[in-house]
Amino acid sequence: MDVPESGAAGSGAPDLAEGFPVPTPDRWRRLVAAVLRKSGVAEERLADHPEAVLATRTYDGFDIAPLATSEPPAADPGYPGMAPFTRGHRPGGAVAGGWDIRARYSDADPGTLRRRVHTDLMNGVSSLWIAVGDGRLSADRLGTALTDVHLDLAPVVLEPGAAFAEAADALLSAHADAEVPDGRIISHLGIDPLTAAARAGARPDVMDAVRFAVDRARDRPGLGLTVADATLVHNAGGSDGQELGYAIAAGAALLRALVAAGLDIADAAGRIEFRLAVSTDQFAGIAKLRAVRAMWNRVLEVSGVPADRRPMKVHAVTSEAMLTRRDPHVNMLRTTVACFAAGVGGADSVTVLPYDAAVGLSDDFARRIARNTQALLIEESHLARVIDPAGGSFHVEALTRDLYLAGWAFLQEIEASGGAAEVIEDGWLRERVDDVWERRRRDLAHRRAPLTGVSEFPNLAERPLAREPLPERDSWFPVRRYAGEFEELRDRSDAAPDRPTAFLATLGPVAAHTARATFAANLLAAGGVDTHRPGPLEDAEAVARAFTASGLRVAVLCSSEKVYAEHVEAAVEALRNAGAERVLLAGAPRALDADAFLHQGCDAVALLTELVDLLVPNTQGASA
Repeated sequence: MDVPESGAAGSGAPDLAEGFPVPTPDRWRRLVAAVLRKSGVAEERLADHPEAVLATRTYDGFDIAPLATSEPPAADPGYPGMAPFTRGHRPGGAVAGGWDIRARYSDADPGTLRRRVHTDLMNGVSSLWIAVGDGRLSADRLGTALTDVHLDLAPVVLEPGAAFAEAADALLSAHADAEVPDGRIISHLGIDPLTAAARAGARPDVMDAVRFAVDRARDRPGLGLTVADATLVHNAGGSDGQELGYAIAAGAALLRALVAAGLDIADAAGRIEFRLAVSTDQFAGIAKLRAVRAMWNRVLEVSGVPADRRPMKVHAVTSEAMLTRRDPHVNMLRTTVACFAAGVGGADSVTVLPYDAAVGLSDDFARRIARNTQALLIEESHLARVIDPAGGSFHVEALTRDLYLAGWAFLQEIEASGGAAEVIEDGWLRERVDDVWERRRRDLAHRRAPLTGVSEFPNLAERPLAREPLPERDSWFPVRRYAGEFEELRDRSDAAPDRPTAFLATLGPVAAHTARATFAANLLAAGGVDTHRPGPLEDAEAVARAFTASGLRVAVLCSSEKVYAEHVEAAVEALRNAGAERVLLAGAPRALDADAFLHQGCDAVALLTELVDLLVPNTQGASA
């Protein structure tokens, strides 16, 4: 039976659009300009493309438009399972059973690790990512930790650092002890000489590591060998484009070495796994995973690899940099968003870091939440039932294209500078990442990049989590957590004998100061500074009396521009006469003499550092 389209002749259905103007880009721009004009945006900025005022500039230098359209069209992403693999390398996507849920282990005790492995495998985890050496599990105890694990069903991915030889041989011995034939081994040696050298500040020795790997690959066609780990760049504060460019450059360096060591190029490509980070920037995470597959396809295409041997193995890990030690339960929300992006972006394997991973060695409850986050998205949200669910979205396709171009440009810079190993050795990669980190750090310090529970809505009454500390690991290529500077200030304030407190002088009627008082209290709490608010104060004399009675040393004035115009100069003078060592104003009124201004664009970290230095005794210049 043919069903007529809605509104078609003879259907009897009304045309719901009748009488309304036809929406066009120009009409939308006029409406945008009218709204922005009322907001005080200068007329010259609204002339041709008023939507540019609403655009967001990325750390890679391109803008994200507030409204994505089909013009200009992005490159054709193709079909799932077909080149350029933007939409994934499997025609059926992850519909059959979801993606590989990979749990990470940093335990040094083999008994604890063994117990956690068995718990995870019984509750949804399908592969194991184990850190070996460098204060974690020693290689000679790996076999004990893997006792009774069905290694032909649950592959192990090593994170061996510089001790890759001992770790690899221990893993292969564990497979032999479990009577897994060489032809059925599906684990991964995880050899990554580039990351090991970057963390040590040393020259990467790629060929020696790869020769060792190729020797172990004989008669083991399913054994993974090397990892191109671009989380190195992300966790040091780099941009998405830098992460993409480095991922492909690292993959190209490993590919060349594997071929030089004797592997066929198509076989070599299949032995490399790529690791990227996903964060709370959901759309960027989706687009990044789509773009990286297309980039690697292009590299293998020009290398002569047949299309059916070009698919990329992508392991997505929730960002270490985004995790907070303060209000850490918010990390559950962060990792859920990141995991969603990884699943929608088509990652083959996903690791959700536990919410307490930034505090220390995660406990069993945190690990349970991490694995159940993935189980819920797969089993209850049915995220894997649709192949490339973001495909065709104007915004996602445009962002995929822009990140591809940014990543490819950075790849070309790396290759022109000698390749991945060379830019690590001479410090070029670190310098470029540091440039982006400094811009990111400024945005964090000015709260243009808000951190819920840390720089926004902090909880001064929270009791910090206590966890067994992870082994200290000095790294020339650091992990820079976005919350780090605020958390250092919180640690200093919390360690003081008395909570540092500022006097919050709310001048005039309640309606005049409520918003700014709330803003000021929130900002100060981000550094662990509490506020004492006596209630609405009528004039300068009342402010001075209340301040003197408080016994405090720092005062913050909060009111409206109208009240400021009438009373603030007298109030500032009265506070200074009453002994205030610092007088701050909420807002940024013009031509007023104050020590600092609390407003949306201020450098909160610098301001809070000054206050904590003043109010916390005997810790000036100290860090947590």
